[in-house]
Amino acid sequence: MSPRRVPPLTLVALLSLYLIWGSTYFAIHVAVDSWPPLLMAGVRFVIAGTVLASFLLWRGEALPNWRQLGSSTLLGVLMPGMGNGLVTVAQKSVSSGVAALMVATVPLFTTLCARLFGQRTRPLEWAGMVLGLAGIALLNMGSSLALSPVGGILLLLACAGWALGSAWSKHLPQPSGLMASAMMMLMGGMALLLASVASGERLAAVPTFEGWLALGYLVVFGSLIAYSAYLYLLANVSPATATSYAYVNPVIAVLLGVLFLGEQVGRQELGALGVIVAGVVLIGWKKDEPRPA
Repeated sequence: MSPRRVPPLTLVALLSLYLIWGSTYFAIHVAVDSWPPLLMAGVRFVIAGTVLASFLLWRGEALPNWRQLGSSTLLGVLMPGMGNGLVTVAQKSVSSGVAALMVATVPLFTTLCARLFGQRTRPLEWAGMVLGLAGIALLNMGSSLALSPVGGILLLLACAGWALGSAWSKHLPQPSGLMASAMMMLMGGMALLLASVASGERLAAVPTFEGWLALGYLVVFGSLIAYSAYLYLLANVSPATATSYAYVNPVIAVLLGVLFLGEQVGRQELGALGVIVAGVVLIGWKKDEPRPA
């Protein structure tokens, strides 16, 4: 197997997703102690999208046209809206570590969704999806999700929404550069705020200092930096590589949950993590192809 040089920007983007998104489960858990979940997620993405779009406009970037804005709205509803919003709601009843374990199945869902757009599925990918589904079943039989079946359903829907958006993004007209990330976050944040109003969420008290600090971390690191890195990877590397953060995020989330939140992860959950990661590895496994001279 010949070594291949990874471009520095791609390496930085991957490391950002591995470290930052692994820690966002901890930050979300802290934030939803002070904020209603949909409201918090909506505020997070509206602030991040507005800041990034304002900066880009100040630099002379063009506003998206109507077709691009429509694509940004669709992807915003699927990814920040469904993908992140439902994870945030689920973390009211599910530990941050278990939420990260479930979200580790995103590459499986992404591979399945890619079939809708004509991408063929290799035998190893089918094997990986079967393993991943077995891991999901094992995780749902554990004590953590058995006590919150609604939380498990929300996490599965979140994975499906995020995966569909990731697969669809390559086939939709989007704004150029970081404006795509800004518009997607802004549209997704507005959809989450509408969902918050429709569901009757209310801010019962002023959020604590920790709640504000967690929100700030999610805006700057979890959204402005990590979402931009993810969209860059989707546009420049394979979907399997772009979603490879799923290998690392659960480990970081579980460690932070155990160290700082007193969460417990049983043997069954750890076994499920092993099965899910094995499935994701099979999906991303590719032989080196001969390159043209």
